[in-house]
Amino acid sequence: VQLQASGGGLVQAGGSLRLSCAASGTTFGLNAVGWYRQAPGKQREVVARISSDRTSDYADAVKGRFTISRDIRGNTLYLQMNSLKPEDTAIYYCNLIKRTGQYWGQGTQVTVSS
Repeated sequence: VQLQASGGGLVQAGGSLRLSCAASGTTFGLNAVGWYRQAPGKQREVVARISSDRTSDYADAVKGRFTISRDIRGNTLYLQMNSLKPEDTAIYYCNLIKRTGQYWGQGTQVTVSS
């Protein structure tokens, strides 16, 4: 199982980015999935998740600005990020939890300039 995250980059405050996470060797299916981030000097934190019962939840810091989704075939996970702020700067990781274990993507850097 491999997860490949992409879509990060440098953007000005107020801008938007869409992160993608492609799965190989498996599909996201109806398993629990999520996006996490880690800023320099800080612990990794949850950004958004979709649980196995298809409900989604968001960190308070991103509610109303970020949207997590996955494509109908279950191979790609997305994170649409709007109204980006400098404090959103971090490495973003996608995550998949299956009965066989927990899997992480390699991370994609998001940098928001003020």
